[in-house]
Amino acid sequence: MKLSPILTTMLISALNGTFTRAFTRQISQSRAISSTQTQTLFLSSTAAEAPIEAPIEAHKTAPPKRILSGVQPTGTIHLGNYLGAIRQWVELQRNSDNEKDESLFCVVDLHAITQPQDPKELGESTLMSAAIYLAAGIDPKKSKVFVQSHVPAHSELGWLLTCVTPMNWLERMIQYKDKAEKIAKNGGGGDNSSGVGVGLFTYPVLMAADILLYGATHVPVGEDQRQHLELCRDLVRRFNDKYCKGNAYKKRCKKAGMPTYPVFREPEAMIQKVEGTARVMSLTDGTNKMSKSDANDYSRINVLDDPAVIRDKIKKAKTDAFVGLEWDNAERPEATNLLNIYLAVQPPKEEGGLSKEEIADQVKDMSWGDFKPILAEAVVAHLEPIQKAYKEIRDNDTYLNDVLKDGADAANEIAMSKVKAARFAMGFAQPSS
Repeated sequence: MKLSPILTTMLISALNGTFTRAFTRQISQSRAISSTQTQTLFLSSTAAEAPIEAPIEAHKTAPPKRILSGVQPTGTIHLGNYLGAIRQWVELQRNSDNEKDESLFCVVDLHAITQPQDPKELGESTLMSAAIYLAAGIDPKKSKVFVQSHVPAHSELGWLLTCVTPMNWLERMIQYKDKAEKIAKNGGGGDNSSGVGVGLFTYPVLMAADILLYGATHVPVGEDQRQHLELCRDLVRRFNDKYCKGNAYKKRCKKAGMPTYPVFREPEAMIQKVEGTARVMSLTDGTNKMSKSDANDYSRINVLDDPAVIRDKIKKAKTDAFVGLEWDNAERPEATNLLNIYLAVQPPKEEGGLSKEEIADQVKDMSWGDFKPILAEAVVAHLEPIQKAYKEIRDNDTYLNDVLKDGADAANEIAMSKVKAARFAMGFAQPSS
């Protein structure tokens, strides 16, 4: 099956169901990948963003990178998830300049269950999300696609870190407070103490485990996730100070043939705003992000929506009474949002795609009645090949299951080395080989 490629960037976000992570890993060429290898990971090769530990000898070519990203399987994947994350992964995969680069894209179902999920729908949503990754252009020959819960290391390291996390650290998390209030208002139990599961309270620790399993030193994050990354850094310091210091630790390591350096290293935040990747906002309110959790399905365009549904949603999208269309007028958030969507779904320039300047000139004197049908047809045309590829993938369960198994096996091999090191540092009895 030939799947069409598309476009991307590296980012991490966990707002409204989107949970994306990306990081790079420079691999020392003098050692095999094992629990004894020194790992140096970063996103930039500039001196200002050099790795924390001693620099590695310069390479003639760019060092290999490892990228991990994911989206929650809650509801259906919408245009914001696709344009803000999945399409960018495809471009990252396509533009790799090193055949040793590694990309892993997961469906983060363990994060999804921090809020109630229908057991009859969770499995289907998970498979749907993975199939959309592939339909959008993720190539399993170049990248690994897996389900988070299929790699036990995520759960285990999450638990190990939970046991060393002070409760008051989690009580400071702003997103927990915000989400807990929303759940309570939506009838989740009447108040925060009874209506919110412990998983929502502790999920930042699982996020930290996700990051640390793959050894990032620099993680690009959205500003809304900066606090969670700071928690991750605090956990690294606490774990290493508690379990990885002193002669006793070094002697144990040497006796067991384990490396004597600390298990984890602190990841650095990289707050990035990538040129040309505007946030996709709600169709019913241009000041709010397009979200899976919005009760109104007309607030979003889902990747798998029928063309007729897409046209109707855009026809009914909120607009304003101004004459002509324009970008970046603070009084016209809906105009900016719909124009951003139109720009994002343009075909390549050689296929007739328009630039932002050309679109601005095209729409400056248009009415909403003239523009909306043009926007609708552009969105329908952009999503059509993805929907077609998705149907082909879902008609072949064996193919999809094989892709997910291969991806989980590859991810597990990487992640378990870090879990084993954490177990050893904490003093667990080691299984016999």
